Amino acid sequence: MISNYPNILGDVENFNPANPLVAPIHIQPEWYFLFAYVILRSIPSKLGGVVALAASILILYVLILKKSKTTKFKNTKKFIFWFFVSVVVILTWIGAKTVESPFEGIGQVYTILYFYTILIL
Repeated sequence: MISNYPNILGDVENFNPANPLVAPIHIQPEWYFLFAYVILRSIPSKLGGVVALAASILILYVLILKKSKTTKFKNTKKFIFWFFVSVVVILTWIGAKTVESPFEGIGQVYTILYFYTILIL
């Protein structure tokens, strides 16, 4: 399927002719970095946003490499895990939206929830 239609998941903006004098209205990364993009733009400080962006990606890398001592998930760990997955999904959805009043505030709240959930895990 992907060999026949390689651009099926691509952004529509990629097919517009380039114009060096006009920047696109809404620039956004690919879908798999949208959660990190929301974290970057939800922190007002430039340095703080870059540090939080790097930390969010580094945290996912560390979670993948982390070895679990037990093979069973307890109910609280299951809940925290699925809560974390839902936070990442909502952050990804908000990353595709424009920077407007309700989405900006929701992104800030879910950024806090993202890092709080990591502290619990």
